[in-house]
Amino acid sequence: MARFVLVPGYWLGAWAWDDVAAVLREAGHDVRAVTPAGQGERAGKSAPGADAAAQIDDLVQIIEDGGPERVVLVAHSGANMAATGAADRIPGRIARIVYVDTGPMPSGMAGIDFHDPESRAELERQVAEQGEGWTIPVPPFDPQADPGDLAGLTAGHLAAMRERGTPQPFATATQALTRPEPPPATPRTLIANTIPLAAVKEMGEQGHPVFSMMVGPGWTYRELPTGHWPMFSRPRDLAALLDEVSA
Repeated sequence: MARFVLVPGYWLGAWAWDDVAAVLREAGHDVRAVTPAGQGERAGKSAPGADAAAQIDDLVQIIEDGGPERVVLVAHSGANMAATGAADRIPGRIARIVYVDTGPMPSGMAGIDFHDPESRAELERQVAEQGEGWTIPVPPFDPQADPGDLAGLTAGHLAAMRERGTPQPFATATQALTRPEPPPATPRTLIANTIPLAAVKEMGEQGHPVFSMMVGPGWTYRELPTGHWPMFSRPRDLAALLDEVSA
């Protein structure tokens, strides 16, 4: 049996992991899905203070309060910053960190730095015009406009994401992560969804600043072709992979 801590990405709360968590529990695992600070039911008056550092502090506290056992820490999408920061800070508590369609950022790089100049400018415009200057609005989740990322999702999934999603504190995307050098040798797994695994490895070997963090000793890989939200589109298959890599 493994102890899992599941962390959702932008806009979502612990509820996003419900289907995956149920399958893992059926397999005998201990599972805790968490809502990062400033997201989901934890959005509200205190959310403007939720930056990457606050989410890291919060996740470290959740893991430490959960008991002495080491955990398999699973991060989807924008949860990469909080999960990487927490794993760097308390490596002795992390049995493995699993990145679901995401990966660790290099030291000194923020989530927004992954965007090209055009998409970054559009994001900043949305924050200024629709997010009161400090939140990233919940996307429309329009499968016609974004068929790749939203592949495999039903109308029910999309409705839940729109209705239950909450604006994302922008500071979680703009605050860079300062990592130890060298980083802890925590076992790491990438579950690739929207980018073929061969392409991830090729870009990493070519020195791409982000993908280069996803190659080398300590990494294992799994591929689950689907959209960017496999906890909705392929929950049983995702849970099976998590069960496999936790052994």
